Amino acid sequence: MHGSGIPIWFFIGVLLTAYGVMIFSYGIYELATGSYPPLVQLTNLHAPIWWGAVLGLLGLFYVIKFRPGRAR
Repeated sequence: MHGSGIPIWFFIGVLLTAYGVMIFSYGIYELATGSYPPLVQLTNLHAPIWWGAVLGLLGLFYVIKFRPGRAR
């Protein structure tokens, strides 16, 4: 079954994008409300915002590159 179906990388991209959006939105919420977990070092780096953005962009790359119906 070569050449037909949807590539697994498309689904991986969808998952990475969804997780990235969730983590990024939590990071924005955390930044807006100031509700940081107690005793966490380096909270000023805002890791959820950075990791959410990285995951989202990587996921979008996979979704666009391996989208179904794209001419090869």
